[in-house]
Amino acid sequence: MSDWSPQDEHAMRIALDQAQNAWLVGEVPVGAVIMREGQVIATGYNRPITTHDPTAHAEMVALRHAAQLLENYRLPECELYVTLEPCAMCAMALMHARFKRVVFAATDPKTGAAGSVIDLFAQGQLNHHTEVQGGLMADACGQVLRDFFAERRAQQKAERLLANSGADASPEPVDDDAIPAGEATEVQVSSLPQSPYSPDTPQT
Repeated sequence: MSDWSPQDEHAMRIALDQAQNAWLVGEVPVGAVIMREGQVIATGYNRPITTHDPTAHAEMVALRHAAQLLENYRLPECELYVTLEPCAMCAMALMHARFKRVVFAATDPKTGAAGSVIDLFAQGQLNHHTEVQGGLMADACGQVLRDFFAERRAQQKAERLLANSGADASPEPVDDDAIPAGEATEVQVSSLPQSPYSPDTPQT
């Protein structure tokens, strides 16, 4: 889709700012914002590591804030913008909350539940149907994720080189389990000419 509105782009830029906040605290950089009639209702960024909460994805954090602020667990007039395709948990939470629309940036071929792995939003058997659109600012949001994991790989390599200094041993490969896990560790940005991560991208 190429005819995104200025309001859509503005909202996704807010979500991208939230993703940067996640990076600053060591979380996988995913951010979200909830809008209603052009107004920001709530924001959130990925924080499962810092809060020791596996459900604290960016969408869930923003959703909880919005529901508390509006004093309603149903938010039928709200739209959510997120920098990475929602997982199954987040997709179902958004539909339970009766969201009108969900817009995401980069696709996630590992856990994406808006078409990449499964498409929960397209299940006709469900009692609520949320409009979903993807690809808005996919390039920029995917680049943040690529840069984050490149930085983490470099840090791991430096630590191993330091640990092995003076020893007659080659540096070991990056330990996948040492990379903090969030909503995803590999992202496919459909608008890019090549895969956003090299073959040694850590997996979870």
